[in-house]
Amino acid sequence: MAKKKVKRTSMQRARSKRAPSPAPVKSRPPRADAIFERVTRILDEARASVVRSVNSAMVLAYWQIGREIVETLQGGDRRGSYGERTVEELASRLTARYGRGFSKSNLWYFRQFYVAYADRQPIVRAAPEKLHEPRGESAKRRPSRRRSDATLADSGAATEHRETLEGFSPALSWTHYRTLMGVEHPAERAFYEIEAEREGWNVAELERQIHTLLFTRLLKSLDRQGVLELARSGQELTTPIDAIKDPYVLDFLALPDGGALRESDLEAAIIGQLQGFLLELGKGFAFVARQKRLAFEDEHFYVDLVFYNTILKCYLLIDLKLGKLTHQDIGQIDSYVRMFDEQLTTEGDNPTIGLVLCAEKNEAVARYSVLNESKQIFAAKYVKVLPSEAELRREIERERRRFEARNANSRAP
Repeated sequence: MAKKKVKRTSMQRARSKRAPSPAPVKSRPPRADAIFERVTRILDEARASVVRSVNSAMVLAYWQIGREIVETLQGGDRRGSYGERTVEELASRLTARYGRGFSKSNLWYFRQFYVAYADRQPIVRAAPEKLHEPRGESAKRRPSRRRSDATLADSGAATEHRETLEGFSPALSWTHYRTLMGVEHPAERAFYEIEAEREGWNVAELERQIHTLLFTRLLKSLDRQGVLELARSGQELTTPIDAIKDPYVLDFLALPDGGALRESDLEAAIIGQLQGFLLELGKGFAFVARQKRLAFEDEHFYVDLVFYNTILKCYLLIDLKLGKLTHQDIGQIDSYVRMFDEQLTTEGDNPTIGLVLCAEKNEAVARYSVLNESKQIFAAKYVKVLPSEAELRREIERERRRFEARNANSRAP
């Protein structure tokens, strides 16, 4: 018997033509995000490495171009200025082939680059163990200050410096080296190169350190060995005084030059520009606290700013003062340091450093107080606006004389 054919309705036919239900979406493996982050980091580091390699290759190329101009065109005369027409023609032909970057003025910069670093080998040296990535060059640029440091030159060590760096840094761009060329003395120039590489300064940060005479401010004396050591090794922190500058230049805070200013305003401005203050404070410092409370019996005291130096393994307490330094200020910071050491330091911490940051130093207080003998208590002046080079140099020289007198007193029987 034949089977009866069942006639399907239109609805049944439509259902049969529907696409199959999609398979359930598989959940992403929990480790996928972690792997993605690691792969992204690998690629980012590889791209950054390519950029650094290109920068280093161009630095070497510019040095070699400068060498060709000096040695071939000018017959090795590093002070010669002839060959301008040839350089102009060379610039025109290079620009036609390679595009921008080879103007006549740039070729003379390459010449100056070779003259400044004629004792170097055209190689890229190995990166230091601790190398921070430069943080870009977008910050506001300062006009370069080509200086002749008479005080440094008088020491004799500036001109005695012999090149100890091999090759060029893989971390510094051509713009870094162009900035360094503005530093006249080889010893000082070597110091800024070492610190820029080690601390990861971008060009704007390098310019600021040069502009505010960091090298000169760090020199506690003008003895020949001290100058040469700073040029060879950069800033080395071994004792508390190595971490102290005088004066501190706080122009980046944009504080009003006149009118009423409270200590709380100065403190708030520092917190608001903490990155700039850490750069001015120096290497190894990390921010810990603001208005840190210390208790003694039923009284409470508050330290304006607390930092920790990871190199010296110790805390730095800063007490901000708007006026002239007084004996009371020194006694107060001394008490803070003693309480802090007793209540808050732990095993492995070295003794705490105390710093009174004031608008004006006081010779009598500096000489006839614990400040003259203590190796942990310091006072330093701050300036709200960037002084002229002559003013800054006078202040540095005044502080150097204080330091040398203090050392002489400590050595006296």
